[in-house]
Amino acid sequence: MKQYLKNKSFLTGAILAFIMLGMLVVSLFWLPYDPEEMYLAPKLSLPSISHLMGTDQFGRDVLSRIMKGIQVSFGIGVVVVAAGGLVGTLLGACSGYFGGYVDEVIMKIVDAQMAFPGILLALMLMCIFGRGLSNTILALSIMSIPRFVRMARSGFLKLRESDFVKAERVRGASAPRIMFLHILPNLFSELTATASLTFASAVMSEAGLSYLGLGVAPPKPSLGLMLSDAQQTLLMAPWNIAMPAIVITLLVMSFNLIGDGIQEVTEQ
Repeated sequence: MKQYLKNKSFLTGAILAFIMLGMLVVSLFWLPYDPEEMYLAPKLSLPSISHLMGTDQFGRDVLSRIMKGIQVSFGIGVVVVAAGGLVGTLLGACSGYFGGYVDEVIMKIVDAQMAFPGILLALMLMCIFGRGLSNTILALSIMSIPRFVRMARSGFLKLRESDFVKAERVRGASAPRIMFLHILPNLFSELTATASLTFASAVMSEAGLSYLGLGVAPPKPSLGLMLSDAQQTLLMAPWNIAMPAIVITLLVMSFNLIGDGIQEVTEQ
C-alpha cells in the first residue's frame, strides 16, 4: 500500500474520490432540499447562504440535485463495473486459458463489438432499449465488457504456462480451480486498474447519454441531465452549468488517476 500512496497519480485520485464519496455518504442521510421538487423560491438565483450553488430555472436547489446526481453516477458506475467485470473477466479467462477455438470465437465477438466507437454503441443500444436508468446500466455494461475481456485474456495467456500452474495440473487440479483460485488472484492489480478506468468511462458515458436525452429520465437528477437543462439558461445563469460540469470532471478525473496510478505501480 505504501507504494500506491507514494504514487502522485493514485494519491491525487484517491483524495478526489474520497471527497466525492463523502458527498455521496452525506446525501444518503441529508439533503438541503428535495432535489426533484419545484419551489417558489427565486429561479436562477445566484449562490447564496440559503442555496449554496444557486437554483435552476424551476427553483430547485442545485446543490441538492448535484448531491443526488453523484448518487446516480456512483450507482451506475458500480453496477456497470460489477456486471461488465464479471462477464468480461469470465470470457477473457476462458479465452486466455483454453485458447484455440474458444479463444477465436470469443475474440471475434469482442473485435466486432469494438469496431463500434463506445459512445456510438451506447447510443445505438439506448435507441433499441429506450431511455431510463436500468437501460442505461444495461447499455454501459455491454459497452464495458471488451475492456475486461482483453485484460483477463492477456493475463491468463501470460500465466497459464507458469510453473505454479503446471504444478497444479500435475496435482490433478481442475481447470476452474486453477483459473479462479490460482491465476485470477495474480491479476488483482490489473483488474483493479481496469475497474477504476471503466468506472470513470461509465460516469462520463452516462453523463453524455443523459445530456443527449437518452440516459436517465427526468425528474431524477443526473449530472448530464443538469448540463442539458442548464444549457437553456447559460447566459442568464452560467453557474448552473459550471457546477455539474466541475463535479463530472472531478469524478471522472479521480478514478482515471487511480487507474493510472495502479498501472504505474504494477509496471515498476
